[in-house]
Amino acid sequence: MSKSKNNVALLVHACDRYEFLYKGFDFFFSRNWDFNIPCHYYFATEIKNAKVNGFTNIKSGKGEWADRLATLLRSIDEEYVLYFQEDMWLSKPVDKSFFNQLFDFADQNACNQIKLHSSDVYTTKQTENFIDGFNITEIDNKASHFLMSHQVTLWKKDFLLAQLYKKEHPWRNERKGTKRLKTLNPLIQHVDYFSENGSLEINQNKKPIKRSEYFAVSFNSTLNHNALRFIEILKSGTKAEKDYAKDLQNHFENGLTHDGKPKPKKVDLFKKFKTWFLQRKG
Repeated sequence: MSKSKNNVALLVHACDRYEFLYKGFDFFFSRNWDFNIPCHYYFATEIKNAKVNGFTNIKSGKGEWADRLATLLRSIDEEYVLYFQEDMWLSKPVDKSFFNQLFDFADQNACNQIKLHSSDVYTTKQTENFIDGFNITEIDNKASHFLMSHQVTLWKKDFLLAQLYKKEHPWRNERKGTKRLKTLNPLIQHVDYFSENGSLEINQNKKPIKRSEYFAVSFNSTLNHNALRFIEILKSGTKAEKDYAKDLQNHFENGLTHDGKPKPKKVDLFKKFKTWFLQRKG
C-alpha cells in the first residue's frame, strides 16, 4: 500500500446548530460511500457529541468558522484532507478505484487543491492526465470564480490552513480567500467526479461511467428543495428513516431552522427604524 493511501483524512466539517442534519448525512453517506476507500474518517463538531457510522467524532470548540476549521486541521496528522460538510448528502455511489488513483496522483504530484465538484463557476484547461475517464484539468484562475470554495475538494492540509484567516466566517473566507488565491495564482486542479446539485460535467472527459453525485440540502439554516428527493427515499426505509423523513418534512413545510425554530422574518430598514423610534419615544 502506497504512502498516500494512509495519508488522507476525510473530514466532515459540521456546526452544532446543524445537528438535525447529522442523521441524514449518516444515512446517505453510509448508503453510497465505500468505507474500503483508505481514509481516516473524522466527523467534526464544535462541542456536541456526534455518532456517525464509520467516523471518529473530533471537536473544534466554539469560534468563527475559519478558526474552528484551523483548529481541526492542526489536530489531525494526515497530509491531505478530503473536505465535506454535513449538508452535502450523497445520492449516487462512489468508486474505490477512482479514489485510490486520485490519492496516489495527489501524493506523487504534490497537489495543493483538486476540486471534485462540477460547477460552471470554473473555467478549466485540459491536460493529458486521466483517472477512469475523468480528465484532471487545471483551473484557469483568472477566468474562474470562487477559487476558495467549501464544496467537496481534496486539499493538501497545509495549503488549506494557509487560506484560513482568523475570524473569517465562511462567506468572507470564500470571497476574500478567492482574491488571495487569484493574487497567489497557484496550480489548482479539477475533476468532474461529483455532480453537485445535478450539475453537468464541465471538462472533456472520456465517457466516465462511475460519476457520483451529492446535493446540498441547506440554505440559510433551513432545508431547501433538494431535501425533498431524500425525504422520498427515507419514506420507504426503516422505521428510524421513516420517522426522520417526517421530521424533515415538517421542517421543510414549516420553514423551520435546523435547530427547530421559526425562520426569522425579514424586516426592512424603515420598519426597523420605526420600531426603534417608537420604543425610544415610549
